[in-house]
Amino acid sequence: MLLALKFIATLTAGIFAGAALYVNLVEHPARMTLDTRTAALEWAPAYARGTWMQAPLALVSLLAGLGAWWLRGGAGWALAAVLIGAVVPFTFLAIMPTNRALQTPGRDLASMETRTLLERWAKLHAVRTALSLAAAALYVALAILGTGSGV
Repeated sequence: MLLALKFIATLTAGIFAGAALYVNLVEHPARMTLDTRTAALEWAPAYARGTWMQAPLALVSLLAGLGAWWLRGGAGWALAAVLIGAVVPFTFLAIMPTNRALQTPGRDLASMETRTLLERWAKLHAVRTALSLAAAALYVALAILGTGSGV
């Protein structure tokens, strides 16, 4: 069971981190080459679809990592789980206000304020990317090192 939990935690964190990195390095920069109105129109459905992919990945990785720790996988598994799990409250507390502002009915999607919100969103999303990359890297390191009850 411990091995399965470690595998699931590592796999789901890796998929999350890869998707988040893609958004920051490819998808959002490409979106921002468009005029602001078009970028904002593309952002909304892309973010909604991404949420349905990434939220479950983060939660599964958190739970599997904590399960691995609970089954004496070592404190490092709990730390990596907390890192990937932190993307959820960070999203609600730090990113959601920007999301709500971008989705305000009647917003002038072509405005400079909308462009500034899209730029802020990318910076905030980069925090999610960093947290998930740190978690995935730690999970992989722990798996390679074959840690027992230590960090």
